[in-house]
Amino acid sequence: MKTPILGASYVARSVNAADSRCVNLYPEAVPEGGKEPAFLMRAPGLRLLATVGTGPIRGMLAYGGFGYVVSGSELYRIDQYYNVTLLGTVSGTGPVSMADNGVQLFVACDPKSYIYNVTTNAFAEITDPDFEGAKTVSFLDGYFVFSQPDSQKFWVTNLLDGSSIDPLDFASAEGSPDRLVSLIVDHREVWLFGTSSVEVWYNAGGGDFPLERIQGAFNELGCAAAYSVAKLDNGLFWLGADARGQGIVYRSNGYTGTRISTHAIEWQIQSYSRIDDAIGYTYQQDGHAFYVLTFPTANATWVYDVATGAWHERASWINNRLGRHRSNCQMAYNGEVIVGDYQSGKIYAFDMDVYSDDGEVQKWVRSWRALAPGQNNLNRTAHHTLQLDCESGVGLDGYRINDYVRLLTEGWGEIITESGDYLISDVIVAQGADPRVMLRWSDDGGHTWSSEHWQSMGAIGEYGYRVLWRRLGMTLKLRDRVYEVSGTDPVKIAIMGAELQLSPTNG
Repeated sequence: MKTPILGASYVARSVNAADSRCVNLYPEAVPEGGKEPAFLMRAPGLRLLATVGTGPIRGMLAYGGFGYVVSGSELYRIDQYYNVTLLGTVSGTGPVSMADNGVQLFVACDPKSYIYNVTTNAFAEITDPDFEGAKTVSFLDGYFVFSQPDSQKFWVTNLLDGSSIDPLDFASAEGSPDRLVSLIVDHREVWLFGTSSVEVWYNAGGGDFPLERIQGAFNELGCAAAYSVAKLDNGLFWLGADARGQGIVYRSNGYTGTRISTHAIEWQIQSYSRIDDAIGYTYQQDGHAFYVLTFPTANATWVYDVATGAWHERASWINNRLGRHRSNCQMAYNGEVIVGDYQSGKIYAFDMDVYSDDGEVQKWVRSWRALAPGQNNLNRTAHHTLQLDCESGVGLDGYRINDYVRLLTEGWGEIITESGDYLISDVIVAQGADPRVMLRWSDDGGHTWSSEHWQSMGAIGEYGYRVLWRRLGMTLKLRDRVYEVSGTDPVKIAIMGAELQLSPTNG
């Protein structure tokens, strides 16, 4: 029988109800002609492009043929060869918001902000006496539009001059008495996100103040985190809050918000001690459009795939445990999807053909219930074999573990290199030469787990290799088995399904 390994992350408040994790894997639908209707694909790895300052990478923006990166307390410019040029010093330690008007780059550092002029190479803090500070900034019809921290006010700069602000060029988001959290320009309209409401303004060309509120474009859905707002798929995505609570993820639908998070995702989010520091960014790759939402304090990253409507986890493997993904922000530049590291000054490319995070382990995990919904009659079953239907024969060049053991028994010497590989005379036994998958299971719904059972995925070229586990025992206790497979080898992972052979027993 087929066991339902395909799917998204859904771990419910009670793991007895649902305990499906999908970490560094995401489903891709196969509309026709495929072996199965979908398969699980490994998330992209991180390929190092450059080290920009000391980090962390707080924000990035591409325009005018260059990439601009805020690393730590410094602003840098990178060219297409990833040469790095220091432009100036900025304030703060948290995320920054950036926008350009074709000539000037506006860097909002909450509250201090800075202007870099690409024509004159001048870089300076905004010192206009009427400037009250900026938290988030966008561009609209020649104006920089920015939100004033800890207020209801938003401002526009002078036309095509971000360093000059008229003392009367502001308005208030007063559809609700809540505080303004964030703003963003989408389709030449300014979306103003408060703590419990959203309203939308447009450029009416007024002589005193150019923007006016769009009548009817008001929504009682607010925003819980200023830097969670991002554009994707012809709309906006954000972490929501309102007068009734917080922790739901929305995307825009016209001038309203549509819930895209699941109950399981919302339970996870609402269990975090802090969510107002959430950071969201978006990117597209291989036809998938992703909204990436990281919670720094909670050390977690969740990703929504617009193509499938499915959520999965992204994680880095640090100190032998899964934590938030290394990426802190994103820009599309030089034909690459580029992300910045939240701890260092490194910038990386998201690469589907790289199966590690800058040479470090990228662990993937998939857990799922052995029986499809509605199929468990609460009787014991004996599980005989589980076969993983995956792309095998993806090992890397090098000796397999069995060959290594054989060579050792024949008297070859062993030296451990600095990279952690094994050296037998002049032959390297590389990680991934014999890629392996770990299986374990839980017979109490996901509370406790069995020991680990390892199986090879086949050396390079062994495309017919069967990934198979035998003698998996009987279900006990709740008669409800959850399986989990995982791996760390830097090889391609594509899982089409899994076949389970079992038989009922008495009791």
